[in-house]
Amino acid sequence: MNRQIRTIVFNFSALLLLAGAVLYLVKFEFASYLFALGAAGIAICHLTLNVKNLGFRRRRLQVFNVIASLLMIVASSFMFMHRNEWILCLTIAALLQLYTAFVAPKENE
Repeated sequence: MNRQIRTIVFNFSALLLLAGAVLYLVKFEFASYLFALGAAGIAICHLTLNVKNLGFRRRRLQVFNVIASLLMIVASSFMFMHRNEWILCLTIAALLQLYTAFVAPKENE
């Protein structure tokens, strides 16, 4: 998957994830499905990234992103079971991605 398509998929999935989380709080019937689609899209983006050409630090941070995306999938399963643990999983995933965003070195283009 090239970089531009990955960016589009990631942004759209992030919007679905956010919409699913907000709509779940207002008891929308299909919010769990939106959240699950968003989590799956983000997981696909993180899992299909080629890490061969990345340095050690970027690979380590990519592992954090993969863990965060798996936590989002677990959060969506908790949403389908109507359990409140999804909030904890999503919070941990968000903190991991926030850490990665600030610690990742800037790419030279």
